[in-house]
Amino acid sequence: MKFSEYMGEWLYGKNGYYATYKNIGKEGDFYTAVSASKFFGGTIAKHIISLVDEGFLEPDGIVCEIGAHHGYFLADVCEFLYTLRPELLASLNFVIVERFDALQEQQRNYFQESFGDVIKLTHYKSLSELKCQSAFFIANEIFDAFPCELFFKGDTARVDGHKINFDVKNEWVSEKAAKYHKEKGEIAVGYEEFAKEMANAAEKFEFMSFDYGEMQARPDFSLRIYAKHEVFPFFEDNLDRDALFGTSDITYDVTFEHVKDAYQEAGVEFIECVPQMVSLVDMGILELLEILQKNADEKIYKQELEKVKMLIMPNLMGERFKMIRFRKNN
Repeated sequence: MKFSEYMGEWLYGKNGYYATYKNIGKEGDFYTAVSASKFFGGTIAKHIISLVDEGFLEPDGIVCEIGAHHGYFLADVCEFLYTLRPELLASLNFVIVERFDALQEQQRNYFQESFGDVIKLTHYKSLSELKCQSAFFIANEIFDAFPCELFFKGDTARVDGHKINFDVKNEWVSEKAAKYHKEKGEIAVGYEEFAKEMANAAEKFEFMSFDYGEMQARPDFSLRIYAKHEVFPFFEDNLDRDALFGTSDITYDVTFEHVKDAYQEAGVEFIECVPQMVSLVDMGILELLEILQKNADEKIYKQELEKVKMLIMPNLMGERFKMIRFRKNN
């Protein structure tokens, strides 16, 4: 089978890694910015308020998270909206795009426990089901979870059992590899369709996504497996892929130029791609900390400050993770 099919089964098959709820953070297989600090979602809430104030996002527009897992990220956004601009919590419409029924139920339960009936949460299985006038789309670590093909010096991989063989000629993969100057590495599958679905979902929107990778393609394979905070290079000798299949996360570095091209081909304007630390500081994460310092106990402030450092310090998440942003304005 194609490697993209193999990876799709690994992550999204009936018994795939993301088909059921998994812990993320200290008790899970890996950390994300969401599990590091609530101020990640808080900064997005502050940005949403700025979009409403500038007239780009309608006060009754949609705030939509794609691939929300537990629902913590969107819930953190809602919590900070309540603190910073409570009337928006009543006027905005909150949406999660989630393909799995079990995760939808998990998210509904979490929102019910957190907010009762104050927030009405709407689910869609895909962006193709959504049609609206005004929206803000947000995603965290989504593009690294798209299935990919593996390319090596002109050949594309196929999978036999769990063994990887580079012996297939694939014109589309070869064209992408040439375009992004890859002699070997991962070629993501699905960015173009995803961008078109989003472009068709809303008349006017901003989309912001955080992920790890670089604008230009890295010159080697980055495919790796995360299990209990251990990292296993996919091509490591004696790696037991059979045992890890579906029970661990498999991911790779994003080539943001590919994401950019997919959205521009769909008629969506590219705004920027910057390190996570730059984006969070620009959107006001330090101002939120100042508010906390003025209104909370010093011990609580220092605890939250240490968590925020995880997000913005260059040697932690601040530099390696990037924020990419797009706008469609009809």
